[in-house]
Amino acid sequence: MTNLSVRSVSRAIRPAGLVEAGVALVLPWFVEFPGLSEVGSRMFGIFLMAIVLWVTEAIPLHATATLIVLLEILLVSDKAFGVESISDPPPFSAFFAAFAHPVIMLFLGGFFIAEGAAKFGFDRYLAKIMLRPFGTSTRFIMLGLMVITAALSMFMSNTATTATLMAVIIPVVAGLPAGDRLKTGLALSIPIAANIGGMGTPVGTPPNAIAVGSLGDSGYAVSFLEWMVVAVPIVALLLVGAWWLLGRFYRSSSDQLDINIPASFDRSTPAMIFYVTFALTVVLWLTEPIHGISSSIVGFLPVVILLSTRVFTTKDMQLIQWNVLWLVAGGIALGIGVGTSGLDDWLVSRIDWTAIEPGLIIIVLALIAVALSTVISNSAATNLLMPIGLSLAISGGLGLSPILVAFFIAIAASSAMALPVSTPPNAIAYSTGAVKTTDMAIVGLAVGVVSLVLFFLIAPPIWSLLGVT
Repeated sequence: MTNLSVRSVSRAIRPAGLVEAGVALVLPWFVEFPGLSEVGSRMFGIFLMAIVLWVTEAIPLHATATLIVLLEILLVSDKAFGVESISDPPPFSAFFAAFAHPVIMLFLGGFFIAEGAAKFGFDRYLAKIMLRPFGTSTRFIMLGLMVITAALSMFMSNTATTATLMAVIIPVVAGLPAGDRLKTGLALSIPIAANIGGMGTPVGTPPNAIAVGSLGDSGYAVSFLEWMVVAVPIVALLLVGAWWLLGRFYRSSSDQLDINIPASFDRSTPAMIFYVTFALTVVLWLTEPIHGISSSIVGFLPVVILLSTRVFTTKDMQLIQWNVLWLVAGGIALGIGVGTSGLDDWLVSRIDWTAIEPGLIIIVLALIAVALSTVISNSAATNLLMPIGLSLAISGGLGLSPILVAFFIAIAASSAMALPVSTPPNAIAYSTGAVKTTDMAIVGLAVGVVSLVLFFLIAPPIWSLLGVT
């Protein structure tokens, strides 16, 4: 199929997606659902519409998020049309507040750090320094690249990290002999490591932030350090496993490889301000249990400092991934609407969950998250599943831990890395031409399955030891 025909199909699908979304929105208005209130029916229509739009991408994902907020204000808030027929509607300000939610501030701080690192070449410099101990052995260079990528992805956008390191690797890959399978191995190692590393912290990937934010709204606080204590050891095991797998599948014809990363330490005053801000932010995130300052408040610190000192200019602000922030905000607003309208309880009550083992319920939710995240944005998938999962845990009477449920939905969403469309790092790697879809599917599926198994086995006892379940 030519590029022209692909574009034609794409253009044909998007209007169809809009029509389907419109039908989904109005359907609950004309079909009676026993036990569902009027405000719940209206919210059900918005929920169904969100599913259709996020799956079909008839409009951009972040546009869907803003549409959700508008429709919630117009249809289910205290400013809704026909509000006199709605009992106890939520205030419209609750939906607008999603754009300034604490988790948005947390993520915004992460984006400022990521953009600052790119601006001053700090990410490339760190990569250069961290890669030195791994020498020139091909296997250990691959390990070094994966460790660096994962470490950076914990505190920076895994998309930005992948783009940075892929730019370093592509010339190296191009210089390898034709037919050398190391080309594919190196190109795959970076997105796989970025996906794994993103699981390690609340700012590593949007699903984690959504989980932390949803838990906070439900009265269950999870600190930055608590998340890391649980996730980082498993991330380390996954990295080693993925490295071994890539080494087995993509052996090199040469045992030696020399990678030279052109990078230097910027000693300018703006750069120094950024370094201090970066270090202060990370230290405060890691010591939250000691000083008690919320990670979201700490996340706002680099925003204020870098703007006030003019380290960040208007041009720098334009480079921030505002679309991701809006997508997360839309998911938060969706969760607010689903919760306040009673839709979550109604959806949960459609299935007799008491007949299913609690552990199996978590597995089912995780598998659904993986399936959805494989073909649509993992942020969108998490946004859709999180309200239902938390409602089931909190009010389902099944003895499920809300923290475990939210954690596994987020981790499962991040474990979906089998296709180029599954995650932005995958898409970046695929765009280089060095990775085939079949290679990505085999490795991504294997790593994703092992990821879920490890988290299921290791995470619950660690959460229990921490006393936060």
